[in-house]
Amino acid sequence: MFVETFKRYRMEIDLRRRSFSIPELPEGYFFEKWSPALLEAHATAHYLSFRDEMDARLFDNFRTYRGCRRVMESIMSRANFLPDATWLIVYQPKNAYFTEYCASIQGLVTPSGMGAIQNVGVAPRHRGKGLGHALLQAALSGYQRFGLTRADLEVTAANERALHLYHSEGFHIVQFFERAASSRRRKSNG
Repeated sequence: MFVETFKRYRMEIDLRRRSFSIPELPEGYFFEKWSPALLEAHATAHYLSFRDEMDARLFDNFRTYRGCRRVMESIMSRANFLPDATWLIVYQPKNAYFTEYCASIQGLVTPSGMGAIQNVGVAPRHRGKGLGHALLQAALSGYQRFGLTRADLEVTAANERALHLYHSEGFHIVQFFERAASSRRRKSNG
């Protein structure tokens, strides 16, 4: 039996090197601070962002809305959850009667006192507008306000778009490892 594995990086940033703030977003896009009432909105943005991506092969919960909701429930129920580093981006075009939950990021604090960024996600039709950069800036600003001096995240090595974003923000690779896909198994042809 063949088990699919993915190379992953753990990346860190020193928050003392620069000041982060919550940036302005393109027209029609708005930040929403964390609120328990936004749990489903975060789960929706999370699902739209990850369902068709390589990380959905790695993490089963990313494949379904219900799984993404479970991820959000798990994160927000932790004692080390940091609301100040958890943001949602909503899209509402001018004169429109609808909104789209299009991007989300969550923050935790590790036992060693480091920020732990979780699930930076932007829905495909909203990519290329700087929303990933904005999410990171907002989360890192929240960590700084909380008094943290370092933050980290994990990323799949083949996710070049995410790696470029993280490098451009000042993250650097500190560790790499292999992770097996959570339950997706294929038969070997040999």
